[in-house]
Amino acid sequence: MIQSKDTTITQNIDKTLNKGQTVVKRTTKRTNLVRSQNRTPEKETQKVASNPIANQEAESVMTSKEKKSSGKLKITFLGGVGEIGKNMTAFEYNNEIVVVDAGLTFPDDDLPGVDIVIPDISYLVENKSKIKALLLTHGHEDHIGAVPFFLQQINVPIYGTRLTLALVENKMKEYPDIKYRAIAVKPRNVLKIGNFAIEFIKVSHSIAGALALSITTPAGTVVHTGDFKIDYEPIDGEMTDLPRLGEIGRKGVNLLLCESTNVCRKGYSMSEKSVGRALDEIIKNHANNRIIVATFASNIHRMQQIMDIAEKYKRKIAFTGRSMVNVSEVAMKLGELSFNRDNIIDIEKVDKLADNEVLILTTGSQGEPMSALTRMAMGEFKSLKIRENDLVILSASPIPGNEKNVYNVINALYKLGADVIYDELADVHTSGHACQEELKLMHSLVKPKFFIPVHGEYRHLKTHKELAMRLGMPERNILLATIGMQVEMSANAIKEVGYVKAGQRLVDGFGIGDMDSNVLRERKQLAEDGICVVCVNINNVAGEVSGEPFIITRGVVYADEQESFVQDAKACIISSLKESDLRGVDPSVIRGSLKRNVSNFIFRRTKRRPMILTIVTLD
Repeated sequence: MIQSKDTTITQNIDKTLNKGQTVVKRTTKRTNLVRSQNRTPEKETQKVASNPIANQEAESVMTSKEKKSSGKLKITFLGGVGEIGKNMTAFEYNNEIVVVDAGLTFPDDDLPGVDIVIPDISYLVENKSKIKALLLTHGHEDHIGAVPFFLQQINVPIYGTRLTLALVENKMKEYPDIKYRAIAVKPRNVLKIGNFAIEFIKVSHSIAGALALSITTPAGTVVHTGDFKIDYEPIDGEMTDLPRLGEIGRKGVNLLLCESTNVCRKGYSMSEKSVGRALDEIIKNHANNRIIVATFASNIHRMQQIMDIAEKYKRKIAFTGRSMVNVSEVAMKLGELSFNRDNIIDIEKVDKLADNEVLILTTGSQGEPMSALTRMAMGEFKSLKIRENDLVILSASPIPGNEKNVYNVINALYKLGADVIYDELADVHTSGHACQEELKLMHSLVKPKFFIPVHGEYRHLKTHKELAMRLGMPERNILLATIGMQVEMSANAIKEVGYVKAGQRLVDGFGIGDMDSNVLRERKQLAEDGICVVCVNINNVAGEVSGEPFIITRGVVYADEQESFVQDAKACIISSLKESDLRGVDPSVIRGSLKRNVSNFIFRRTKRRPMILTIVTLD
């Protein structure tokens, strides 16, 4: 939980959010909410204002000189276009930059050993003196996962809702040396930073605390939707703020950046409450089974419904999976998740209860190899063993690329005797992203002059462009962005103006590398062709091989071929070295010759090019 040890600071910030009058100033006191230490005060005062007529307020905090400016807003796409994940966009006016989101994505199979993938922020580092703030739309990993790496190089204030900042704080515990300043905002607050006036707008998503942004500059207004859906039955009772979006649209919006994840799906996304009703029916009809539900740890509204259902049918609740435990604790402290503490039990006590008295909430809905559900399915989870009376509900859909892992887990659960219900069998999941009719409504309310689809692969962006054109937007007013593209926006035009260095950075343990890293190339070679180690001892005086060469291979030949392969390889090595006078020859020259000869021998024999390491010692 983001909570100040100095209560007066917390009270002052709460007054700012509730009354819209207090100026939030930098402090050097040590707190969790304001964590900056020994830093010089900012030249600009930063305001967070709460106002009933927010767009007028956003305009009023801009001077007449700013309004008359003929400058242009530059938008740089550093992630989230042409791909799913690692969302990051920079907005630049004159010598000021605000960054929206700092997300990650997970590696594909062609990135062996890589833990996560984050945006390349070289452009931002080069312009770090201009950067004034990092704005977070919500707390999913594809929007906040790269925050620690961003703050390591660019330490500026970060803004988001309380839950979003609490999830960031939880993440930052792994980076205790990074001190940062986090400022909580609420929907309809307006933040003034230099030439930028940013209004935060409530949207529904599969995590609480999600926001859209209205970014006003002297060059015009941009609406950035973040991730959203239009849920007419939201769990928290607060719909996407359609009236406010309509008001902003009537005032005039130059550019809409709208998410595209579900643009290929017709109709509307299903309400979260519909999932709750389906889960209620399933659990009621399996009154004698032990229930295990796997879902996304960040989907607090789903967790709330599952916990309410468990209490309704007098089942104790056990959490398992680190992220599930951490997020539930954070959400409970912030009041986003409410439950009877007496109904929560430790996972170790599950076996002491009857099957019809317990419900287990777990991670692993995506078949992650080390997740709790996967380890249960493989019989490797110490605290709980799957048995025949278990009902496992996967309350999630496989993310593209995870299908094989998910179905492997489902198959393993069936083999252990459990029954499994997943999205193909019942309405146990709904997306947090807008489908076509919801996207149409967003376009119709905002009424932008120009449009750039974001948050999707190229096929999503292209389909979203076609949807906007069907709604009447001229094709010349739509741009399809790619990673690194810079776009300039003025009052009456947008245009592509060039590219900056951008792309992927690979995080591997404590190391960060590039796509063209030799480490990655070597790993791929090892994975595809194996390795061969050759050790040769040379008598430097006689100029000949001393003893028999020593060869080790891994992943090069099958076991039944190994003995004959090694003998033939040794003969090849001895034969090739006999052709040369080795007296006084530099070992590096011998290693190079040896490597070429062994590589050619293996290719003739196996049609593979394994990694070859040669070791030459001299007597």
